[in-house]
Amino acid sequence: MSAQNQEHTADTGEHGSGRVAIVTGASRGIGYGVAEALVARGVRVVITGRGEEALKEAVRRLGEDRAIGVPGKAADEAHRAAVVERTMETFGRVDYLVNNAGTNPVFGPITELDLGVARKVYETNVLSALGFAQSTWQAWQKEHGGAIVNIASVAGVSASPFIAAYGMSKAAMVNLTLQLAHEMAPKARVNSIAPAIVKTKFAAALYEDREEEAAARYPMARLGIPADIGGAVAFLLSDAAGWITGQNLVVDGGLFLNAGV
Repeated sequence: MSAQNQEHTADTGEHGSGRVAIVTGASRGIGYGVAEALVARGVRVVITGRGEEALKEAVRRLGEDRAIGVPGKAADEAHRAAVVERTMETFGRVDYLVNNAGTNPVFGPITELDLGVARKVYETNVLSALGFAQSTWQAWQKEHGGAIVNIASVAGVSASPFIAAYGMSKAAMVNLTLQLAHEMAPKARVNSIAPAIVKTKFAAALYEDREEEAAARYPMARLGIPADIGGAVAFLLSDAAGWITGQNLVVDGGLFLNAGV
């Protein structure tokens, strides 16, 4: 058994009771669902979010003995540094990173897309993820190993009318996953997840007041919930996925099955 594998199997439990994860954008929605799934498996979490009060409430629900919150914007370099520094000071390690923080401030045709808005989307959705990955790599994973999951979207692997800036950024997130997976191997594994519509405040405009109609497009006959993504992320971070890297897992309730001829 390699030294790396010895280290990863030293802890007990599916993930190991001593392991630590940073989950960005986790005061609610998909990020909170991910944090909840990890805490349930014995992982301690550091969660981020823009709203300090919402973050405090999320920490309370997760358990103050298992979670801490660091408020701030993912696109802020100083915030990213503070998150990693706080994680290392509190827990002494950062095994996992889940890049979930994202924004989608514009709807409309790509031919009319404001390029300034597009830059903001890329700054938050892509560059912040890269920045966090660089920081956790240098702080812990480069020497000790670990795993990263980037939250992409089905909008990044297909045409995404009216949310083109978001779709382009999520396509970049998928490629970022490939680049990081190649460069960080064999120490760290990097994968991404591409969800379809998940019932969150962030995605409400895509299904609000017409959920039944929206769900009818899905072979599983429902929209996703945060726990669906949390379970998938927990698997990809776990030792059970120890030979999986550089993959983009589509979690879509079978939506793409309807794309046949």
